[in-house]
Amino acid sequence: MVITEKTYVEQAEAAIKKHKARKNLRNGRPLPMVTTSKIRNLLAMTTDLYHEALNSKQEELCDELKGRVDYLKVRFVYEAGKEPSVRNFVEDADILSCIQEIGNSKKQYLLFSHYMEALVAYHKFYGGRES
Repeated sequence: MVITEKTYVEQAEAAIKKHKARKNLRNGRPLPMVTTSKIRNLLAMTTDLYHEALNSKQEELCDELKGRVDYLKVRFVYEAGKEPSVRNFVEDADILSCIQEIGNSKKQYLLFSHYMEALVAYHKFYGGRES
């Protein structure tokens, strides 16, 4: 999925609605949404790099930041592997392909960070649970 400045807010809302609507395939009951603390942990990982990218004077990410973006993807995969609700969230929001789309682009990384913030906001708005 490609996020743009014009679409990331709507895409975040749609992703959270999709995540909230997930049902168990066996019994049709709703699956629990990712918890607020889990989604905020994912946002925190993103925010660490955001400030460094924002302060960079270059339009492309330096090799160090690019490596950290790659590691960020690994961390998202790890967190998704540990917890089914996180995996569902990462899949519903198409986060891994969004990270892949960053490439070397500072602008795209900053946009991804804004997308993550929008996901957290809509999660809270649509009743994401604490814990």
